[in-house]
Amino acid sequence: MQPSAAGGYGPPNDQFPQYTQPEQQQYNDQGQQINPQPGYAPQPGSNPQGGYTPQDQHGQQNVTQPPQQPQYGPQGGYQDPLLGQFPPHPQSMGMPAYAQGTMQCRFCGSVPAVNATVRGHQGLLILMRFLKLQGPFCRTCGIATVREMTSKSLWQGWWGVGSSIINPITMLTNIGPWSKFKNLPEPAPGAPGRPMDPGKPLFKRPAMLMLLLPVAVIGLIVWGNMGNPSSADVGQCVLNKGNSSAPNVEVVDCGSSDAQYRIIGRLENSSNADDCEKFEGYTAAYTKETGSSSYTLCLTPV
Repeated sequence: MQPSAAGGYGPPNDQFPQYTQPEQQQYNDQGQQINPQPGYAPQPGSNPQGGYTPQDQHGQQNVTQPPQQPQYGPQGGYQDPLLGQFPPHPQSMGMPAYAQGTMQCRFCGSVPAVNATVRGHQGLLILMRFLKLQGPFCRTCGIATVREMTSKSLWQGWWGVGSSIINPITMLTNIGPWSKFKNLPEPAPGAPGRPMDPGKPLFKRPAMLMLLLPVAVIGLIVWGNMGNPSSADVGQCVLNKGNSSAPNVEVVDCGSSDAQYRIIGRLENSSNADDCEKFEGYTAAYTKETGSSSYTLCLTPV
């Protein structure tokens, strides 16, 4: 090994030849050298037009090879010189062929697909959120989305007066998209992505129990109003659990032993008991005022 000019050690100078350029060179408009200096000749690797030819680290000129074209096999697959072997075309493997421009699933790339919008709802007491997910969907991704959106709406969609009305309507609107997805064939193999997991059917999910919530609320409202005299009508019977100065009137069955009075007249927007004089058999009256509305029940003993 030979010592280098800097006093250290390195590869011999003849292994990596050094090239120098003339101090100043002039060229005309065509790129030809004007008045080259005597004794100068272009060195290997240099370009007489002022550029340089690519070299490797040993001073050898690099020659760029033309790109190689993929080699196609007899079964429809092909060999790329850089990326390796690719699988054969789906048609050569017996997969269904679809026309160019066929709609693909937005989420997994499968075909066939159909365009649809799946909706959901969230109730936030005094606020609400309207959710939607747009396609196109394949059969599997579409069914999975309907199940997931409906399941979340069953849990989250009832919390609010307005939401309790809007939520069931929102879930019913998903019947149309669900029908489209059910009519699609299964996704063709070879999609670039994996379809969604449909999961369990809705009737096998715990969220279906939330359908009992609106039923229970409606039942409580009906049960609470069953004895309310505000909805009492002529012919029904009532029971006064209070007294004449602080009445507590409830509607009861006329055949029960609790029945005290029968309603023979009902006067809307009236709080004057004397108006009941026109009803034959009148002996007592029950008057109720709520805000700007009022009514009077004209009573006779059972």
